[in-house]
Amino acid sequence: MFLVILLYALFASLFGLSKDTLNYSDPFFLIGSRMAFAGLLLLTQQFIFNRQAFKIKTSHIKALFLLGFLNIYLTNVAEIWGIQHMVSAKACLIYSLSPFLAAIVAYLVLKETLSQKKWLGLCIGFMGLIPIFMTQSSSEQMVGDIGFISMAELALLIAVFCSVYGWILLKKIVSVYKYTPLMANGISMTLGGILALIHSYFTGESWDPIPVTEMGPFIQNTLLMCLISNIVCYNLYGYLLKRYSATFISFAGLVTPFFASFFGWYFLGETISWHYFASIIVFSIGLTIFYLEELKRDKVFFKAENISELKTNEI
Repeated sequence: MFLVILLYALFASLFGLSKDTLNYSDPFFLIGSRMAFAGLLLLTQQFIFNRQAFKIKTSHIKALFLLGFLNIYLTNVAEIWGIQHMVSAKACLIYSLSPFLAAIVAYLVLKETLSQKKWLGLCIGFMGLIPIFMTQSSSEQMVGDIGFISMAELALLIAVFCSVYGWILLKKIVSVYKYTPLMANGISMTLGGILALIHSYFTGESWDPIPVTEMGPFIQNTLLMCLISNIVCYNLYGYLLKRYSATFISFAGLVTPFFASFFGWYFLGETISWHYFASIIVFSIGLTIFYLEELKRDKVFFKAENISELKTNEI
């Protein structure tokens, strides 16, 4: 259980680290350099330890490009732009919408059904975000808004949606096209990172020679984020899935916003208002209802699978 808590504490630390690194680098260059470096790191690992799987089929280029564009480039560009205008804890809470949006995408695109309790959990979860949408930082107000949400909040919502769709695409590439996770993620991160660097150059970030004001802290934070995200969390998540159910691992992610708020307050001096904690409570209730129903479905599926296996053995 300690390792599960550690996993989400590390995930939460990435929001604060990203925001802190923006003090030393322009946002799009930060994303581009970090993702390109991480992608090349994964591809190198694939080439050294499993060279037979180090290949790309021409017919899969379109899907791999779309994965890099959506799951890496668009997700991270929208995310980093939104993060720089809001407290890291708020960004983390909005990102916690991922399971809800995944369910909606599965409902609309994959035609999966949702029970009444899941719909109830979804509605409560979305209502939980209302308090944090009621308060905006001065930076959020400066970038403007659309209706009742700021442009920064909209950017985070776009990032979450692209991330969710990207994970569905990644699952297809790994399950159907038979790419290893290292290969698929390595290609998408490298491609997405290059697109972000091109974006950085053509949107006027200060390439003189590169958009970095303090090289030491920038390199230190970037390497730390790559270590946490692409090496420690990547492998720890895979290890934990062997010991716990995917539903439990996802449900444990409820602790992430709490860690993000603590790290933001302690390391960045961010002010966390009552609106944020009100959102966490209501949002957690909705997510709990949703995941309890998901857990019930998994138990039914597991039981049916066991019965089927027993009948097969009897035959």
